[in-house]
Amino acid sequence: MGISRNEALECFRSDDLIGIGMEADAIRRRLHPEGVVSYAIDGRVTYTKSATGAGFDLLCNQISNIVAMGGHGVMLQGEVTPALTISWFDGLFRSIKKRFPAIWLHSLSAGEILSIAEQTGATVEDTIARLQDAGLDSVPGDDAGILDDAVQQGTRTKWPTADWLAVHRAAHKLGMQTTATMTFGCGETMEHRINHLEAVRGLQGETRGFASFTPWAFAPKAPSMQGFEEATAVEYLKTLAISRMYLDNIENVQSNLETQGLKVLQVGLRFGGNDVGSVMLAEGANAATEEQLRQVIRDAGFKPVQRDTVFRTMFLN
Repeated sequence: MGISRNEALECFRSDDLIGIGMEADAIRRRLHPEGVVSYAIDGRVTYTKSATGAGFDLLCNQISNIVAMGGHGVMLQGEVTPALTISWFDGLFRSIKKRFPAIWLHSLSAGEILSIAEQTGATVEDTIARLQDAGLDSVPGDDAGILDDAVQQGTRTKWPTADWLAVHRAAHKLGMQTTATMTFGCGETMEHRINHLEAVRGLQGETRGFASFTPWAFAPKAPSMQGFEEATAVEYLKTLAISRMYLDNIENVQSNLETQGLKVLQVGLRFGGNDVGSVMLAEGANAATEEQLRQVIRDAGFKPVQRDTVFRTMFLN
C-alpha cells in the first residue's frame, strides 16, 4: 500500500525535498532492483485533417517515416469531427495494420473515444471493442489533466472524471493496457492532486490495467495566460516523488523527456522515475538523440534499456 492521503499532503507541504526523493527512490529500488531505466522509440501522428480515404495514405507515409527511424509504436491523436466516424477509424486502423503489421497502435485518448462513442450512439465498451478488433492496441492517458471535477482548466476535454475512468476501466476489461498521466500546475490545490492520484490508484487496484503513470507540469500555451506559472523543477521533482510513493501499485513511473528535458529528467531518476518516455516525442529545447538519452541514464547510475510501448518487451541494444 502506498502512502496515505495525509502523508502525501505532508510531503507536498514539506521543504525536505531530498528526504522525499530518498523515500521515492527506495520504492523504485524495491520495484526495479535490476537498476534499469527504460525508454521507448514511438512517434506521434495527427489525424484530424485526414478525413478521407486518401488521407490514409498520408498517415501511413508518416508512420513509414517513424518505422524507418526505429519506431515500434505510434500514437494517433487529434480532434474527432463528424466526418471522422467510427467506420473511418476502423478503416484507418485496418489499413495501418495491413501495411505495418508489427506496429503498436497506442492511440485515441479517453476524450476521443468518448466522442466517437457519443457520435456512434454505442457504449464505451462496444466502441473500444470495435476499435480493438480493427487494430487498436492500447489507450494513452495523456488527456487526464486533473481528475477532479472541481478543477477548471484547459488540459482535459469536456468529459467528467467518471467518464475518463470509465474509458480506461472498459479498456482494461477488454484486456487492453492503458497509461495514466497527471497535468499539474494548472491552478489546482494539493488536495486536488491527491484526489487525482487516489482515482488512479483506486482503478489500478480494481483492474491492474495501467502500465505506467506520468506526472506532467502544465505549460501555458500563451504567455498572456493569467494565473498560470510553470511549475519549477523542484515542484516537478516533488510531485514525481509523491506520485511514485502514492502509486506503488503501478509498476512504472516516468521522469519524462518530452516535458522536462535531459537535466531535470536525470535528477528525476533519483526521485522515483524508472522510465523516461519516448525519445521521438521530445521536440524543441527538450529534443535529444537516443544516444544522448542513454548517456544521461548511464551517468545517473542506471542501465538504459529500450522497451516497447506498454513495457511488455525490453530490447537488448
